[in-house]
Amino acid sequence: PVLLRDDEDTFKILIATDIHLGYLEKDPVRGNDTFVTFNEILDHAQKNEVDFVLLGGDLFHENKPSRKTVHSCLESLRKYCMGDRPVQFEILSDQAVNFHYSRFPWVNYQDENLNISIPIFSIHGNHDDPTGADALCALDILSCAGLLNHFGRSTSVEKIDISPILLRKGRTKIALYGLGAIPDERLYRMFVNKQVTMLRPREDEDSWFNLFVIHQNRSKHGATNYIPEQFLDDFINLVVWGHEHECKIAPSQNEQQRFYVSQPGSSVVTSLSPGEAVKKHIGLLHVKGKKMKMQKIALETVRTFYMEDIVLADHPDLFNPDNPKVTQAIQAFCMEKVELMLDNAERERLGNPRQPEKPLIRLRVDYAGGFEPFSVHRFSQKYVDRVANPKDIIYFFRHREQKEKNDSDLNFGKLVSRPASEGMTLRVEDLVKQYFQTAEKKVQLSLLTERGMGEAVQEFVDKEEKDAIEELVKFQLEKTQRFLKERRTDAEEEKIDEEVRKFRESRKKNTEEEDEEVREAMTRARAHRSEDAILVAASSDEELIDTGMRGTGDSDDGLPATLSRGRGRARGRARGARGQNSTARGSSQRGRGSTSQGSATSSRTYKPVSVPAKNTSIMDGRPSICP
Repeated sequence: PVLLRDDEDTFKILIATDIHLGYLEKDPVRGNDTFVTFNEILDHAQKNEVDFVLLGGDLFHENKPSRKTVHSCLESLRKYCMGDRPVQFEILSDQAVNFHYSRFPWVNYQDENLNISIPIFSIHGNHDDPTGADALCALDILSCAGLLNHFGRSTSVEKIDISPILLRKGRTKIALYGLGAIPDERLYRMFVNKQVTMLRPREDEDSWFNLFVIHQNRSKHGATNYIPEQFLDDFINLVVWGHEHECKIAPSQNEQQRFYVSQPGSSVVTSLSPGEAVKKHIGLLHVKGKKMKMQKIALETVRTFYMEDIVLADHPDLFNPDNPKVTQAIQAFCMEKVELMLDNAERERLGNPRQPEKPLIRLRVDYAGGFEPFSVHRFSQKYVDRVANPKDIIYFFRHREQKEKNDSDLNFGKLVSRPASEGMTLRVEDLVKQYFQTAEKKVQLSLLTERGMGEAVQEFVDKEEKDAIEELVKFQLEKTQRFLKERRTDAEEEKIDEEVRKFRESRKKNTEEEDEEVREAMTRARAHRSEDAILVAASSDEELIDTGMRGTGDSDDGLPATLSRGRGRARGRARGARGQNSTARGSSQRGRGSTSQGSATSSRTYKPVSVPAKNTSIMDGRPSICP
């Protein structure tokens, strides 16, 4: 394939997602894994002299990272991202819009008090999303310190306008869109209701390379608990998809929308599942004009992870459930499998001295068919000094046996294709809903809905909002009391119960109103917590992809190209507004707010673009935003 040469028109961007700094930081063996790999990622950025680093969310594993985690992160950022090497691209968009929630609404390398050599742009993920009365997240701390540029934050729950950061290097222009993690069901509903708008430059809109970074479920976890790729606009050239941990970094084209999707995956194993066993990579993205190339970079400091599945019933020649010594035979067979995986891990490590010494090993054993599991604890003792996860090497599960198919019975065997703890993510709100749906009548909810209670419990568990449940109960009680007073319900217990039941059912049907109630209650809980605190005190696949052409044909570089498709979209007038431009920072010129030359002037205008059931609007010249 024809490769893009590094020149003054080529962007070089290091792409990574889901670094999960601080994961298992107290584990004596695996505690430093995330910090070591983060240093490797930034070292690659420095050695490849990238223009900037793009992170797709979940930089931190905990919503409130420990002092050690924050300190290690700051150390790495200061070591690798500060220096005298000039930044060669400029920002054309209105940074007061791009970073409107910050006290310092400009990109960090243009701050005259900082010396940044590698800017980092990052959205937040679901692990490190904004919480608390001030809706702050760990990325805001790094942003305030000038070490990272946090973007893609949406504060509105009724309408989302995604305004791009417009970048230019030579003749290449990138519109960088970002959307931090939002609960999947809510974002799904907002897409369906056309409440998500992506703003576009009006003038020369087809000359921009449109790069979108998102942190949501990509695979389907429920009817609306994911974001279908078809929801995204077809003018996008590349989507960097965070949150999913399996590495699928080579760009794959969506056949309907024609854009490409790159899923970098995580840089650390956080669950012992098949997707995490795929080799971990980061990407070096080259963009020139509308053409791109993704170069895969294998991470060498990631702990090796091997896993295998055993179905005992598939080995009738080896295991007979009626044999009194079958358990010992199963244990010996499992030891043989583990030893084989350890040998493979040792061979792989010989070629890479930077790899951690002890591997992760997982053996999933399906003991359906009359077999009994052996003692996992005793088995794990044999590997304490050789494996990083001795306590959970073996995982026993049993598939439900399928019934004969008939009209009245459900085939549960087909529903359970893999162990629940391995294959599916059990969410707090789902467990709450399931509990109340199966509970006895006397413990059923009468005021609250299962959904509202699920959200409150999730806030309590994930975000440590200790007043979440109490405030939601108070809020719903007050609202129900007001409803009864307005209806002037007779003071008879049966009539009151009936009115309360009707009121509850009407709220369940109005999901938007219910969301608003939960948000109001959570705001109260956060305010309450803040008051308490005050009182207390305080590539392979390195092919060149031409995204500017969509269809079939030949590009001028001899690469596959596609025909440009026209979009019959309505065009309206945009109103201009002042923005700010800045020149590329050289070794001697580093101030912010300087003007750029050439075509990037305040006279550029933008046009609105509407898409049925989708989301496109506009953006202005230097660039301001038009509704």
